[in-house]
Amino acid sequence: MRTFWNINKGLRTLEEWTPGCWVQVTCPSKEDEEFLFNELEIPTYFLDDIRDKDERARYEYEEGWSLIILRIPYVKEVRSRTPHTTIPLGIILNKGICVTVCNYETNMMIDFVSYQQKRGLGFTDSVDLVFRLFLSSAVWYLKRLKQINVLLEEAKRNLDHSIDNEDLIGLSRLQDSLTYFVTSIRGNETLLSKLKFKLPVDELDAELIEDVTIEMNQARETTNIYANILDSTMETYASIINNNMAGVMKQMTSISIILMLPTLIASIFGMNLLSGIETEWWGMPVVVGGSLLITGLFYWIFRKRAWI
Repeated sequence: MRTFWNINKGLRTLEEWTPGCWVQVTCPSKEDEEFLFNELEIPTYFLDDIRDKDERARYEYEEGWSLIILRIPYVKEVRSRTPHTTIPLGIILNKGICVTVCNYETNMMIDFVSYQQKRGLGFTDSVDLVFRLFLSSAVWYLKRLKQINVLLEEAKRNLDHSIDNEDLIGLSRLQDSLTYFVTSIRGNETLLSKLKFKLPVDELDAELIEDVTIEMNQARETTNIYANILDSTMETYASIINNNMAGVMKQMTSISIILMLPTLIASIFGMNLLSGIETEWWGMPVVVGGSLLITGLFYWIFRKRAWI
């Protein structure tokens, strides 16, 4: 799906493409790709790079065409190992041409358009659009991090009551998400530093870049904090599991030792040997009583030493 936006003095849709407008392409179809290739003459390999979900944040320039790949946060709709991840957003620039391509429909882009329409000022040029996309991505990283923190606290509350495999797996998935986040944010920061010298930046853009840098730093630091908290939490629960397992093994060993004693007595007196009490009426009660007495004695000793 493609949408044409007039970016001067507001954000309004257009019926067809005009030079200087913003072309927003989401989940491109064959018709969208043909329009980009035939009408705008965009290099075909640009879309191939954007289509790669693992493509890193980078800048490329060739024959007047600029390709900027920005990593943005994304929440998968289906259950997966990493529900919170990042995807590439491609920005293609040339004289009079400004195109954004994303192979996924994201809340960030929907919110970006809505906010710019409420703002009512539009964009001064395509460079202003690029840096505002950077700013929006940093803000959405912070939003997603808040959601991850809520999931983290919920999992910790559940684990405080009982250690469940599902909650531990959930923490592991959050750990993977934070790894994707911090890697993508660092890549975006490096890309932002490079674009300062690659794009024609004016005074207003410089102020916007400073705001973006602050938001990016905050997103990176927040991600690192949550990652450290999660690592500490996983280590703590791993220690608890090991301690619980050690306690269970200690109890099982103590019970085995206690049960071994009456078994030993029964084995000795159960052998086909003459002991002198096999013909007496009190023989059986003495053996049973002795077994119970020794069992009780060792149970008391183990209990006093907190071994059981």
